[in-house]
Amino acid sequence: MLFTWLLRQLVRHGDLVVRDARGGVRRFGDGSGPRVTIRITDRATELRLSLRSELALGEAFVDGRMILEEGTLYDLLYLVAHNYMRMRRRTAGRFVRSVETLTRRWYQYNPVGRARRNVAHHYDLSNELYRLFLDSDMQYSCAYFEAPGEDIDAAQRAKKRHLAAKLLLRPRLRVLDIGSGWGGLALYLAEEFDVEVTGLTLSTEQLELARQRARERGLEDRVRFLLEDYRQHRGRYDRIVSVGMFEHVGVNHYGAFFGQLADLLAADGVAVLHSIGRMGGPASTSPWIRKYIFPGGYVPALSEVLPVVERQGLWACDLEILRLHYAHTLAAWRERFLANRERAARLLDERFCRMWEYYLVAAEIFFRVMDGMVFQLQLAKERDVVPITRDYMFEFEYRHRQPTAHAAE
Repeated sequence: MLFTWLLRQLVRHGDLVVRDARGGVRRFGDGSGPRVTIRITDRATELRLSLRSELALGEAFVDGRMILEEGTLYDLLYLVAHNYMRMRRRTAGRFVRSVETLTRRWYQYNPVGRARRNVAHHYDLSNELYRLFLDSDMQYSCAYFEAPGEDIDAAQRAKKRHLAAKLLLRPRLRVLDIGSGWGGLALYLAEEFDVEVTGLTLSTEQLELARQRARERGLEDRVRFLLEDYRQHRGRYDRIVSVGMFEHVGVNHYGAFFGQLADLLAADGVAVLHSIGRMGGPASTSPWIRKYIFPGGYVPALSEVLPVVERQGLWACDLEILRLHYAHTLAAWRERFLANRERAARLLDERFCRMWEYYLVAAEIFFRVMDGMVFQLQLAKERDVVPITRDYMFEFEYRHRQPTAHAAE
């Protein structure tokens, strides 16, 4: 049976018990770690798991055709990912990965209209959904944990402060926030550092809430939010920041992105790009994530990003790799989501909750077991606009460690 043979090739570590559609029971692995028992409800699902494993596994869980009888979803995906990473080192795994990359440019073709539809698919679900699991400022990107056990609100404030330090902010500078989300970072920068911020988003839900928050804080004279694609924006800015947006650009459009960034950035300006990345080289987006969560999305390797930066004549002034910060962030989001699962089911439905739980667990596993990391890339047109040591970052963050009243809400 193909399904059994594939599991024997993959699961060599851990303890997996599978009850198949005919009532048979098979055990895989070396018995280490927590036992995971799953039941497959029909033979068609077994076939799909054999032919398109990554896509079919998520679909089977969401549709209730693969039932967890022992262990948690986290236990199952950890076991699968741990074994996959070991298998990938072998020739077959490398071949599969290379084949998957052949079609990635088609899936990452994101002209303006398609980019807007892709954003709406994920970010226009419901602001209430995101309030159920994000921090109080609705930061939907990797937090920055300065101490073990730090709560998500403190870690997200630290992330905003860390970015501000790299932007070398001072009063009355003009700042562009590409992918401004619900406005938290833009409002923080304006409030804390007396700068003028323009935020760009393609989400109508995010735009409405961001503008409302600016009105409520009396910041409309210093912060404006636009429903606009980065490629269509015009202006000149002293500082540019982009957090959690580059993953939606697509490898086909990296030249356009960095070319536009260079056009918008003042001669003595500084830009900071905060993005998910991968350490294992160019690859492809998970077919399940691409179909259900982030259509058009792609997590780049630095080897795909830095050559484009070089061709635009930009200086990479600083590069920081955040390795486990996003795993901790996603663990906090998952804990909050599961605590509010009943509310989420009333807001959407039970099937959506299974899909969202699968997404949060799979994403955490990507950063905890697989290739995932986050990079913060500081860019400039001139080599001397940023101090030649990192001391300025630490001094800046120390001075601004106490949050404002709004930032602490």
